[in-house]
Amino acid sequence: MNDRAFIAETVFGILRHRFFLERVVEIATPRSLLLAYLAKFSGMNLRELAPLVSETEAKRLAEMKAVSLESQPLGVQAEFPEWLLEKLREFMDDGAILDLGRSLQAPAPLDLRVNTQLARREEVIELLKKDGIEGTPTPYSPIGIRLTGKPAINRHEVFMSGKVEVQDESSQLLGYLLAPRRRDMVVDFCAGAGGKSLMLGALMCSQGRIYAFDNSEKRLNNLKPRLKRSGLSNLHPQLIVNENDIKVKRLAGKIDRVLVDAPCSGLGTLRRNPDLKWRQSPQSLEELKRKQAAILSSAANLLKPGGRLVYATCSFLPEENREIVENFVANNPRFSLLNCTELLHQQKIPLDPGVFMQLQPRLHGTDGFFAAALESGKGQT
Repeated sequence: MNDRAFIAETVFGILRHRFFLERVVEIATPRSLLLAYLAKFSGMNLRELAPLVSETEAKRLAEMKAVSLESQPLGVQAEFPEWLLEKLREFMDDGAILDLGRSLQAPAPLDLRVNTQLARREEVIELLKKDGIEGTPTPYSPIGIRLTGKPAINRHEVFMSGKVEVQDESSQLLGYLLAPRRRDMVVDFCAGAGGKSLMLGALMCSQGRIYAFDNSEKRLNNLKPRLKRSGLSNLHPQLIVNENDIKVKRLAGKIDRVLVDAPCSGLGTLRRNPDLKWRQSPQSLEELKRKQAAILSSAANLLKPGGRLVYATCSFLPEENREIVENFVANNPRFSLLNCTELLHQQKIPLDPGVFMQLQPRLHGTDGFFAAALESGKGQT
């Protein structure tokens, strides 16, 4: 492992196990946390660390290494802050919370999405194999590849030529729930750097029209080189001020498919972003919920009768997910819920999540991801 990869993985490891590490060290300093992590979680033995530590530190590390994880309170074992633990206990028992917490402490795999405009999955797997990069088909997405390890894929020919993009399998499944048709008018409402927009463009064989809306010029600028690599001609990035922008309002009632990957706590991505546990709070969650409800309401106005909207977050909290959707449907009777299992089976995807799609790392090998599908006008055309 090179130095940069070792440093990155070590920093992420300390963040993943910070609650335990802070509990077992005498004083939490960068050095004490680093040594504790290396001794307890990195696989290094005390003999390897001996030249780097004092006699007192060596003794303390030996004591700490003997501390059982199972002897710790639930929040420490699961590595969840108290406020999050309280929220999870509203809908999960302690065993399920521990299960979720442990699954989020493991590093996430690296998933690719094949650009079907330029390549086939089997072809990409073979190209990668020639360069010693092992990849296997993802279990659910028909165009996903899961890599072994963390190769520098952004310097590989398959990436630079636009044949693949980095995209978690959970995110790829959104495209199949939305299922845009070739000549549809589509809006990706919170497009970000455009990974899902690019997938939708390929599913539509570069026909129809996709508006990639976002209120961040920086994020949309990151889409430009990706769009160029992709070879797509049906994708149109649009900077908006907010969900009530005139660019949004002028499309009211004209759109066949709308994707809302809403701003959220991101707690479903803790394997990749363990620092989110300290960047979110009950107060920030309340603000996000207001934003989610406003965005869903505005995005829904774009749909034609019979149009489909998919609402998604990378969170496992019901208050960001099904509660937002159920409140919206209760107040907007012209919209009805579609069954995610049925939509996925129509795309020949062997997954049975039920009405809502809630993915979890342990069960599905993906980020913690939620999606719901709505139809406008209850099937009217």
